[in-house]
Amino acid sequence: MKQAGKKIIFRILTGTGAVAGILLIMTFILFFNELRSLLSLKKIDNYGMYQMTYYGDYGFDEFLETGAASDADIEAFVTKRLLKGFPIDLGVTGDGCTAFTVKNEKGDILFGRNFDFLYAPSLQVYTAPANGYASVSTVNLAFAGYSENYLPDGLVFRRFLTLAAPFLPFDGMNEKGLAIALLAVPEAQAPFDGDKITLNTTTAIRLVLDGAATVDEAVALLKQYNIYFSGGVECHYLIADAGGRSVLVEYYDQELKVVEADGEYQIASNFIAFDGVDIGEGFTEFERYDTVREEIERNGGVLDENKAVRLLADVGVFDGDTDKLQWSVLYNLTTGGGKIFANRKLDHITEFCR
Repeated sequence: MKQAGKKIIFRILTGTGAVAGILLIMTFILFFNELRSLLSLKKIDNYGMYQMTYYGDYGFDEFLETGAASDADIEAFVTKRLLKGFPIDLGVTGDGCTAFTVKNEKGDILFGRNFDFLYAPSLQVYTAPANGYASVSTVNLAFAGYSENYLPDGLVFRRFLTLAAPFLPFDGMNEKGLAIALLAVPEAQAPFDGDKITLNTTTAIRLVLDGAATVDEAVALLKQYNIYFSGGVECHYLIADAGGRSVLVEYYDQELKVVEADGEYQIASNFIAFDGVDIGEGFTEFERYDTVREEIERNGGVLDENKAVRLLADVGVFDGDTDKLQWSVLYNLTTGGGKIFANRKLDHITEFCR
């Protein structure tokens, strides 16, 4: 009797173990690409800067079928499509950014960009959609719910929200040498067409990175969609390509406006530049613009990469004693290489390639 009981218990345990093993295998198969993505995450700076490769389909073509009229719509799509039901609460931030395009001494096209705000951890995410261009982009992880006290370190569970990264780029460069960055402005009035799909601030960048090889293609794509500005933070976009063309796309007077480069370089800061209206925030946006312009002119209209990196560090925003420069990135649109660093840390620059 005792022997029979032991056999029953053994069968139950082995049966339970088999079921658990099957469930484990099924889970691994179901989440294979997500797990590969999360396991690729690595910290490149203790300030809170990371890199990750996103494997698999992040569903952007599916997203473009309906778009999103609000952040809640994007949260719902990302929760269902990428996070397998795990909720996300998007919190948009933006403040005193500066960006510029300029040639270096070899004639390469450089695209530099600062992101200035309160503490924001960052993530460089590599994507390669089946129906679009591969790209590297920078994500503000504060947008996804991370903070100085909650970073995607350690357990895979803590990294989970980084799977939303493809929908949250603040700047980036694709394999064709097309780069784009958003910068906050004090006001923007975008047109609305009821027959067009609506995108938000960051999914408009994903649209451009995945689908445009040139500035003209990027502008044409943006014109096909409505846009709303997440969290009420209005923005404009600096866009440049490997052919040396650059524009500033602004939403002014209920129209998409294109501000062409005036010469061999172009600079963007936190003011509306269309038609010389120069509507600013009353902070340091014009001083930063002038600092970049003077440095480029002082060097004969070109900057080598070291000077461009130094310039980014120099024009980062201070608010009193608070250093608001969160990350700086320099894309070389000609070679596909780049440099990124956190919080003015010129002694800790990470080089990358798209």
